[in-house]
Amino acid sequence: MEAFKTFRGVVATLERANVDTDQIIPKQFLKSIERTGFGPALFFDWRYRKDGLPDPAFELNDPRRAGASILVTGNNFGCGSSREHAVWAVRQYGFKAVIAPWRGDEGKRIPGFADIFRNNAYGNGLLVIELSTDEVQWIFDAARGGRLEATVDLSAQAVTVHAAEERVFRFDITPDVKDKLLSGLDAIGLTLTREAEIAAFEARHDVQMG
Repeated sequence: MEAFKTFRGVVATLERANVDTDQIIPKQFLKSIERTGFGPALFFDWRYRKDGLPDPAFELNDPRRAGASILVTGNNFGCGSSREHAVWAVRQYGFKAVIAPWRGDEGKRIPGFADIFRNNAYGNGLLVIELSTDEVQWIFDAARGGRLEATVDLSAQAVTVHAAEERVFRFDITPDVKDKLLSGLDAIGLTLTREAEIAAFEARHDVQMG
């Protein structure tokens, strides 16, 4: 996968909580054995009317969100089934980062992202960022004023929203995941960095078995 780099992009907002993977990429699009071509099917049931034309009422079809590369949405994004296709669709649509809020509910912490979706995202170079409910609400409010852009800097662990009142939001990420994204290493790539050690182990094993 590509190494994650600092970028500035258009913000798209989807003010909905508990968006599940069947809405992200409906099941009828899971028949392909390829890992490409899922972008046009992202949020298919919401993006298109029954006649196949884009639904102007759907948030991502707003002309002000054209070319968006940052998605800001509600908590528990990516819940439901474990389909990795959901991350492929988000990434192939053009989003490089997704921001969602965590919130407390009767002593329980409701995360911004479902665990499996989060792990799939990291494995495919998609950065998922958790902010507080108030911080995400601020972004939602800023986006209502028109076209909104933000800069995502993974190295600094910061999102700078370029609104009339520019604000910087800091986020947490574990060091190992941060390093993998910045280096562009998925599970296979990380394994290949130890290729010489693996070869040496196999050579010793072959000698012992001979």
